[in-house]
Amino acid sequence: MSFTTKDGKKLITVIPGDGIGPEVVNSAKQIIEAAGVKIEWEEREAGASVFKKGLQSGVPQETIDSISKTRVVLKGPLETPVGFGEKSANVTLRKLFETYGNIRPVRELPGVITPYSGRGIDLVVVRENVEDLYAGIEHMQTPGVAQCLKIISKKGCEKIVRLAFEFALSEGRKKVHCATKSNIMKFTEGYLKKTFEEVAKEYPDIEANHIIIDNCAHQLVKKPEQFDVIVTTNMNGDIISDLTSALIGGLGFAPSANLGTDVAIFEAVHGSAPKYAGLNVINPTALISSAVLMLRHFQEIEAAQMIEHALLVTLEEGKVKTGDVVGYDKGTPTTKYTEEIIKNLGRKSSKWQVRDYKPLIMPKVSEDIALVKPTSRRTVGADIFIESSLSPLELGKSLESIAEGTALKLKMISNRGTKVYPPTGAITDCIDHYRCRFILLNGGNDLTDAQILELLNKVLQKYKWMHIEKLQEFDGQLGYTKAQGED
Repeated sequence: MSFTTKDGKKLITVIPGDGIGPEVVNSAKQIIEAAGVKIEWEEREAGASVFKKGLQSGVPQETIDSISKTRVVLKGPLETPVGFGEKSANVTLRKLFETYGNIRPVRELPGVITPYSGRGIDLVVVRENVEDLYAGIEHMQTPGVAQCLKIISKKGCEKIVRLAFEFALSEGRKKVHCATKSNIMKFTEGYLKKTFEEVAKEYPDIEANHIIIDNCAHQLVKKPEQFDVIVTTNMNGDIISDLTSALIGGLGFAPSANLGTDVAIFEAVHGSAPKYAGLNVINPTALISSAVLMLRHFQEIEAAQMIEHALLVTLEEGKVKTGDVVGYDKGTPTTKYTEEIIKNLGRKSSKWQVRDYKPLIMPKVSEDIALVKPTSRRTVGADIFIESSLSPLELGKSLESIAEGTALKLKMISNRGTKVYPPTGAITDCIDHYRCRFILLNGGNDLTDAQILELLNKVLQKYKWMHIEKLQEFDGQLGYTKAQGED
């Protein structure tokens, strides 16, 4: 919920954003105010203007303090450097306030003609928003090899899965698909699948299905109307939610809500489009629809439905056409489009319906840091990642010799996930980044840190190493995967 001022107004942090951001934010604000909602806007900045001041996070303390107080944000798009420079201010805001769930609804809209018109597309992508590859933990392992860690937690999976089912209930939806790549990434993506199957049992009235993410993308293009709610991991969700927006007219029509236990951030998902900034040609629908999600969030249901109806009527009448649909030289100016929606407040379409929304119940998940507590665990080996220009055969023979006299023996070496030592006869184009797997001799009970360090000290006398991973078992189950070709 949001902070309420002494005179009964909702205090909302508004971040106009970069490029066309101020124009679309101003459009949404005008419509909200015309609908009679009492809001006091606390304007703050983030993104490009902050980067230019030398603050590398893109989010100043004044903005953080405002959001901590108001708990609700309406935000325009922020510019993010691509391939260099600072981290995304968008991602920073989501992570700072643990807005772990990204809600991306898409539905067919009147007057917006696409190849899918008439198919009745009306679905929601629920994207995990703070974990996965977007944890942003990257390292250069060697001068020619980069690594990004894919972090997936039990707690993160449980929160996003429960949010997906609760969101389905709030909108009267009957079906939830979980889309993962768990056929390949069995621990990370598999964690979401496993959690989904566990939690789904608590929602017997909702049909629950798992689907491989590449098939999900295929099916979204082939038969999108079969989907109702799709829950998925962060990067998968980023990709397929943009795909779904294209099905109904593009990013200009795609709203989003970033929801957390304590804070909610509402934003359009399109970029800052700097070349169109100040030209009064941009489509504000995505930000307007994001504002509708915001009003629903703090229970201004009547106003939210009024604005949604007015938007549908405006599009249905066809008096205005946005530039992203008909061309920016022919499109209706942003200000005129806004005025038409305001004129239609109070009207309802006879053909296009607005859902009967119920309050969304945010899931309650244990605050325990160690959410999973195994009854038994043991360390059975270690993977040491080594930088070397030797051939696999040369490196393997050398490491076998180095391991003599320690508690460990070399089991295998892999390169980019494929076993290359002992030789298999396969053809592998190697790079200077080897995973060297050592296991306890004679199947010993539990490997100690001192035994690992003893081996590591011997290895580093001859080779450069990047990092080390313990090979662990939890409740008798392997906590690590095998390389391609490893027995």
